[in-house]
Amino acid sequence: MDQLVFKQFEMTRGYFIKIVESVSKAHTDLQPDGFNNTIHWHTGHVLTITEQTMFGFPHVTTHLPVNYMELFGNGTKPSDWTGEIPAMDQLIVELKDQLTRLKQISAEQLDKDLDTPFLGCKTVGELAGLTLMHEAAHMGQIQAMKRMIEHVSVKN
Repeated sequence: MDQLVFKQFEMTRGYFIKIVESVSKAHTDLQPDGFNNTIHWHTGHVLTITEQTMFGFPHVTTHLPVNYMELFGNGTKPSDWTGEIPAMDQLIVELKDQLTRLKQISAEQLDKDLDTPFLGCKTVGELAGLTLMHEAAHMGQIQAMKRMIEHVSVKN
């Protein structure tokens, strides 16, 4: 199972990064009608939530700045952002670094029971599956937003 989880993280994150890198820098902070956030936000959100679910951010891991929870955590939105906002390039580097760390999680760790079940997940491996589903859902949002933004840009 562990090899399958790591292969899924590699594939999903690879596609996620490829899609994000294909978005024009001028478009990452646009919020199309009907969407709650921006591509910039979705990118930081995936990074932050994956760090939270797989590494215990912000209490256990220190790989990301603590303010990422305020910027990209659940219930946040770019219109509330204040202070220094990480650039897309920085987030992409952090996504790549995080993938390296994800692939270093041991098989024993994946089999470990969670202290408290979370959304039906009882083990770290099950939580990894949920985390992958979360990333794929946000990847779909980014793809839809990218198409909407490009369609509006062509018309104008």
